[in-house]
Amino acid sequence: MTELLRITEYTDPACPWAWGSEPKFRWLRGVLDAGAGLGRGEAVVWRRVFGILFDEGEPPAPDPAAEAAWYLEELREISGHTGAPCPEKLEWVTASSWPASLAAKAAERQGAETAEAVLHRLRETTFLDGRPADTPERVIEALREISGLDLSRLADDAASPATLEAVRRDHAETRAPCPEVFAIDEPARHPGRAKPLGEDPEDGFRYALPTLVFDGPAGRAVAAGWRRPQEYLDALAKAAPDVAGRLVQ
Repeated sequence: MTELLRITEYTDPACPWAWGSEPKFRWLRGVLDAGAGLGRGEAVVWRRVFGILFDEGEPPAPDPAAEAAWYLEELREISGHTGAPCPEKLEWVTASSWPASLAAKAAERQGAETAEAVLHRLRETTFLDGRPADTPERVIEALREISGLDLSRLADDAASPATLEAVRRDHAETRAPCPEVFAIDEPARHPGRAKPLGEDPEDGFRYALPTLVFDGPAGRAVAAGWRRPQEYLDALAKAAPDVAGRLVQ
């Protein structure tokens, strides 16, 4: 198999910018599927990495209701930029991204269509329902109505050591950002510059979510943070000009 282009998506089920970017990513995958003109043995690979926006080990908020009210205002402000739906009320702030990320990773074993449906529904729990699926029990309850999903299998796969190790690798990879995202200095609301993990640079950095990294024959290109659709095509053309040329034919 000849890999013409690899796209790595750094994301999280509870990230509001990823929620807003979901339609653009769906569009980009559709453009690639429809126009890349792949021959036998050729592939464009889209790989999703779950970055864990809400990590474990954080101290609980002294006033959960006040925290939820504050974060809802943040979501409303971001929704003003993205145009994505925002809940009328947020019952609580996501305690941990791990349960939803484990489920989303496990869903990939049931095919791309099922994985997309699972991730979308997990996002809806925060951004439509206002009740984030941040425990294994809430995750399973949220996914009951997805057509074609083997929920029992997903629960077993999400709890497996192999899935836990896969998401741990995603967590680590997200915290090893490429040099390009440190060089971003645009004055945009969410330009995608690498995010510090603490006040000291020695605490480390992670990719801003979402970030797309394009790796192709001509090198690497990055489209981080909140981007226009054309910027994804520009990054694609920089990394894989042959694939981009096929799209415009």
